[in-house]
Amino acid sequence: MTVEFKNITKRYGTDPKSPLAVKGMSFEIAQGSLTTILGPSGCGKTTTLRMIAGLEMPTSGQIIIAGKDVTTLGPAERNVSMMFQSYALFPHMNVIENVMYGLKMSGVEKALARQRAGDTLKNVGLVGYDERLPSELSGGQQQRVALARALVLEPAVLLFDEPLSNLDARLRREMREEIRAIQQRLGLTVAYVTHDQSEALAVSDQIIVMDHGIIAQRGTPQDLYEFPNSEFVAGFMGEAMLFPGDSNASGQIHLGPLRFTPKKPVTAGKVKVAVRPEAWHIGAPGVGLAAKLAKSAYLGSFYEYTFESELGAIFVVSPDLVNVLPLGADVSLSLSSHGVSVVAVA
Repeated sequence: MTVEFKNITKRYGTDPKSPLAVKGMSFEIAQGSLTTILGPSGCGKTTTLRMIAGLEMPTSGQIIIAGKDVTTLGPAERNVSMMFQSYALFPHMNVIENVMYGLKMSGVEKALARQRAGDTLKNVGLVGYDERLPSELSGGQQQRVALARALVLEPAVLLFDEPLSNLDARLRREMREEIRAIQQRLGLTVAYVTHDQSEALAVSDQIIVMDHGIIAQRGTPQDLYEFPNSEFVAGFMGEAMLFPGDSNASGQIHLGPLRFTPKKPVTAGKVKVAVRPEAWHIGAPGVGLAAKLAKSAYLGSFYEYTFESELGAIFVVSPDLVNVLPLGADVSLSLSSHGVSVVAVA
């Protein structure tokens, strides 16, 4: 089922002078797709999700779900399910009872509710856990129960609010893969809120980047990573560093001693160049941008280097674990074709 926001605003309180948490947002989530609403704390992403759920009412605008205006309808009238960051499992109920709960409240007969709950637990890889209490489960298992409880209601739209933030790195990767696989297998329409860029890139068909209540940019993960339209989006998506540069009449970009042609044409004048840490190539001194190694950190599968240069400090990620640079090493830096973007000057 499609979800559509039409010029939605949200102001908390009744004072018309109080600031807007969401400022005229318009977007669409296509049926059977996963859209991630991404942004820093306080940007309005959770407020947006809660308005889809019916837990918050917009100050103005329209919310359309499956072609129906639901702007003033409560959560029970919208056929949506929301999975919260805290999981919100009932501690005194076992796994099957937790998953059945929503069905029972909806009037589904107990035997049928138990059968549907059991089938849904299979879908999330939790066979044989029916009688366990939440306290007897790991964090990842609790998350699967919360996911099953949301899925069993067969909602038109499934909503996730920071669903992986309580898990360790390995479980986060496993669960984001699980959520994406289930979403694609069942053809679910999903709105997903996170502040984690890598999570958004991994699971999304569409990403909406929010900044202070507005949409900074929306598009596919590849669009946002490779073609950010602002300094904010470039800096937020993948730790890009921004450097001042110039575009000449032929469309070539000058970045200190470096020259390159951007993937998209740029008008002549001052520009900002967003360079991601993996875009730098480290070479012997002599050709490229002269730099000196100031900091080094070993992270298992790669090194993090910070170089000093005429452009200022430059953060570089290197997968080379053999030719490790000593502090103070003189090198030259050059740019690859991937991970370099030109954005408008703010």
